[in-house]
Amino acid sequence: MKLDVSDLIRKNKTYKEVHVELKDSEGFFDGTEKINYFKVPKLNGEVSISDNVIVLDGKLQADLELTCSRCLEKFHYPIDMNIQEQFVIDDSSNEDNDDLIVINGDVIDITKVIENNIIVQLPIKRLCKEDCKGLCQKCGANLNVSECNCETLDVDPRLAKLKDFFSNN
Repeated sequence: MKLDVSDLIRKNKTYKEVHVELKDSEGFFDGTEKINYFKVPKLNGEVSISDNVIVLDGKLQADLELTCSRCLEKFHYPIDMNIQEQFVIDDSSNEDNDDLIVINGDVIDITKVIENNIIVQLPIKRLCKEDCKGLCQKCGANLNVSECNCETLDVDPRLAKLKDFFSNN
């Protein structure tokens, strides 16, 4: 989705309100998995201009579908965050500032801005619940749903050969 900022660039306005809902977007790939939306992202805020810098200030809300790192089940993950992004109109004098995003023309790709802010907010270890038991390492059963009948010997793998040594006597 494109956000038209031509009236700000031409100095017709100093700010304008933004109310964006990504209705057409099904999700995105964050580098590890496809992130789907249960509730599409909504961004409410304002865009303002000062000198050559356009500032987007707003509140982002969404509900994502993530995969649990332990049990591989899908779960809801709500996003409710404030965002602030700065854009500079194509200008070579700001090359050393990494906080500014250079835009060419009169539009900002707001979809990429929203996706990047969501990715930053995602947890590194995605868990469906804090005490998720995960999957059995032998049979693959989801231990949150049922217990498996696998034999569980907590033997340090470095000492496993010693167990065999003593069982022969």
